[in-house]
Amino acid sequence: MIRLITDSQRYEAQTEGGLRSHYLFSFADYYDPENMEFGPLRVFNDDYISPRSGLPLHPHSELEIVTIVLSGDLTHKDNIGNETTVTPGQVQRMTAGTGITHAETNETDEEVHLLQLWFLPNKRGLAPSYEVMDVGFLKAKNELIPLVTGQKVLEDVAYINSNSTVYYGSVTQGEEATFRTFKLRRTLIYVLTGSVLVNNVEADKNDQIRLDSQEVIGIKATADATFILVDVPAVEANY
Repeated sequence: MIRLITDSQRYEAQTEGGLRSHYLFSFADYYDPENMEFGPLRVFNDDYISPRSGLPLHPHSELEIVTIVLSGDLTHKDNIGNETTVTPGQVQRMTAGTGITHAETNETDEEVHLLQLWFLPNKRGLAPSYEVMDVGFLKAKNELIPLVTGQKVLEDVAYINSNSTVYYGSVTQGEEATFRTFKLRRTLIYVLTGSVLVNNVEADKNDQIRLDSQEVIGIKATADATFILVDVPAVEANY
């Protein structure tokens, strides 16, 4: 099954602290019982943080949280001793585990654009942990670059406690990338720039395509395109 969800179908929210967001799944004041999750992927937000603003300290638990910075500099502070600035091309991985409190702010005079994904973990009760990896994904051209994964066979990729993998893709006009997965998997493609044909279904900027049990996925650019691809199991974690 292939489902197209257009830009206009995303939920747009303006929250306090200079945060402007689009939600791909139910989140905060947006609730749709038919759009709660995608396998273990529970949250996928496309966020913009205004200069000199952001989210103050707030708690999380039992989540794998992935932050992908597309532009601007994001400052992270938490209660386990981390204070970092995450820059474009870097990926932040946080295991909330038994509990972590953190703040995410923009301390600069330029807007920050980021994507944040929350996954339900394979295992509960883990100690909280944090890392930033300089993947350099923004330099990609006609390739899929893994950003985070639950597959330990992939090297130089941040490890998450979820049987899921997040890729950044870049395809130039007229070229095609092929992604191969397994029958009992689900795939979400979120177009960041340009336009693509995904197994002959057209998607433009900020559109998403959700695929079930498609073992071979062709992604052909009808204009120079970048996108996020999320590969997850068809079922949620079973505690």
